[in-house]
Amino acid sequence: MRLWSNMELSVYRIFVLLYLGGVPFIEAEKLLVLPLDGSHWLSMRILVENLGQRGNQVVVLAPHSNIYIHPSENYILRTYPVPYSKQLLKEQMEFEKLVNSSGEHGFVVFSLGSMVSEIPINKATDIAEALKSIPQQVLWRYTGKTPPNLGENTHLVKWLPQNDLLAHPKARAFITHAGSHGIYEGICNAVPMVMLPLFGDQMDNAKRIESRGAGLTLNVLHMTSEDLSNAVKAVINNPVYKENIQRLSSLHLDRPVHPLDLAVHWVEFVMRHKGAPHLRPAAHDLNWFQYYSLDVIGFLMFFLLTTLFISLKCCTFVFRRCCKRSSKQKPKSKSQ
Repeated sequence: MRLWSNMELSVYRIFVLLYLGGVPFIEAEKLLVLPLDGSHWLSMRILVENLGQRGNQVVVLAPHSNIYIHPSENYILRTYPVPYSKQLLKEQMEFEKLVNSSGEHGFVVFSLGSMVSEIPINKATDIAEALKSIPQQVLWRYTGKTPPNLGENTHLVKWLPQNDLLAHPKARAFITHAGSHGIYEGICNAVPMVMLPLFGDQMDNAKRIESRGAGLTLNVLHMTSEDLSNAVKAVINNPVYKENIQRLSSLHLDRPVHPLDLAVHWVEFVMRHKGAPHLRPAAHDLNWFQYYSLDVIGFLMFFLLTTLFISLKCCTFVFRRCCKRSSKQKPKSKSQ
């Protein structure tokens, strides 16, 4: 089945490429958008709508079966077939029902990012035990083996519209790996965070938020279910965390130019200037030999080998001179 599915997807990719080649209205200074359904489209939809309202001709090429990509007077929607139905997508994305059923306690968003799809079952069991102890509904992005002690308030999903959920007024806390995007989304939507950094810049991001009193940091390798439960309850029930994250959100959103206006400006700038070739990175014009720095590596290798060769020759010359001197001195000492 997996082989057949991959073959189907390959055929549909070819179809998209052929379709792009036949679109007659994709010309210079006009915009073609190829979004993925879900957070990818939700993040860019407002920008696409705004560009269309400003008189730009925008064409959106989307999967035929989708949840969030709908026709609009601000852009032209074209679709291509995909090997799944819209009903299947709806069954997997009933977030509205879960959010509305959260009641006065609200809900918690839990995601360790797209790079972490599953975790060891013993750690997942500890996390499930902690989440079971809080009154909030929990939306946990997790695709691994279901923990045997999963609580009724915890819902496992393969994907979630993270930014939209955090923007909901019932969002009470955000359990995150402290990636840059997640941190910014938490700040923008003023949701206190419990951070479980894993690698890279995540440790630094987590410490920066914690030092400002907007969240708590836990060591994912050594934390217990009680540690996680206490941390989530603390950021939800202690108003200090909410006040601090609201202050950070206010500072972050106070900008001279709205991000949407800035994005619109640069998209239109590129269209007005025929792709803005002066902004094109020079790396695109390098041949493969230069792109992989083989010329630099070759020069350094030549320099290194030449230096080693000269050093070896010098040492050999000095050694031979010393040997000749010693051989000349030995007969004289015997004759005496």
